[in-house]
Amino acid sequence: MTNIYYGTDPLAGPEAISHSTHPLPSQLNRSNPNPGAKRGNGQRQQRQRAIVLPHRRRRRRRRLTELKTMAEEDPKALNFIPEVILKKRKSNEAFALRKKALFQQRNFNSRKTREFIKKPEDFIFEYRNREVDLIRLKRRVKRKLPELLNPKSKPLIVIRIQGKKEMHEKTRKALYSLGLRRRFSAVFVKPTVEVLAKLQRVEPYVTYGYPNLKSIKELIYKKGNVRIDKRKVPLTDNNIVEQELGKFGIVCIEDIVHHIDNAGPLFEEVVRFLWPFELNKPAEGLKGSKALFKEGGDTGDREDLINDLINKMN
Repeated sequence: MTNIYYGTDPLAGPEAISHSTHPLPSQLNRSNPNPGAKRGNGQRQQRQRAIVLPHRRRRRRRRLTELKTMAEEDPKALNFIPEVILKKRKSNEAFALRKKALFQQRNFNSRKTREFIKKPEDFIFEYRNREVDLIRLKRRVKRKLPELLNPKSKPLIVIRIQGKKEMHEKTRKALYSLGLRRRFSAVFVKPTVEVLAKLQRVEPYVTYGYPNLKSIKELIYKKGNVRIDKRKVPLTDNNIVEQELGKFGIVCIEDIVHHIDNAGPLFEEVVRFLWPFELNKPAEGLKGSKALFKEGGDTGDREDLINDLINKMN
C-alpha cells in the first residue's frame, strides 16, 4: 500500500508527491469526481465538431452568402400615398357631393317652376280635352245600360286606371262619388241602376268585373284599410271590426269577406267602413289605351278576367 504524503515535511514533499498515485485534496474537482473521463469526452466532441459533412458545409456557405447579400442591399421603401394627394382626393369628393346636391336642387326647382308656369298652349290643350270628354260623356249616357241588374248578382270591383287632368268636371264628380279619387284605387260596389249609370259615364277611366272569393280575401288582408273618424286606419285586428261593426253582428275580418262576397243586406255598411284600396301599378297587363277591353283596350267590363288584373296589382 502506498503511503500518502500531504506535504507537512518540507524535505520529503516533492519526492513524495511525484511517487504518489492519488491527487491532493486541492487538486480534486468537487463537481466532477472523474476528471479523466471529462477530458476524454471533451476531446471526442472537438473531433466531432471538426468533422463537418460536405452538404452541411455548402448549406452554411449559402446561408452566409444570403445574409451578406441581404445586408448589402438597400431596404425596400414602404408603399404610401403622399399627404397632399390624400387631401386633394378628399376635397374633390366634397366638391362632387356639393355639386350633386346643387344639381338635384336645381332640377327640383325647375320642375316646380314648370308645374306652376304654363304656356298658353297647355291651357288650350287641356280645354280641348275636357270638351272632347264632355262630348263623349253625353254619347255614353245615351247608350243602353248593361244587363247586370240581378238581385242575386255578385258584387263588382271598380279599378281606376286612367285619368289625371284631361277629364271634364262632370266625369271627375262621378269618379269621386264612387270613391275613386286616385289612380289605381279600387272599390267594391253593388250593381244597381245608379252605379251602372256612373260606370257608364266614367267608362274610359275605369275597368270593372266580378271578383272571386280568393281575390276579395287577398285584397282585404293585404290592402285593407278602414275609415274611423274620417281617418285611414290599417285593418290589422278584429277588435277594430268589432268596435265599429259589432252592432250589425260583424265581429271579425272573415265576416267582412263573407258579406262582400254574398252582397248581402249589410253590404253598404261594410263597404262604407272600408277605405278605398290603393293598388300597385302592374308591370304588364295595361296598354294605356282608353278603348274598351273587348275591343283590345284596357277599360270597361272584364267580367271574370278582372281577377288576373287584381293579382298583378295586389
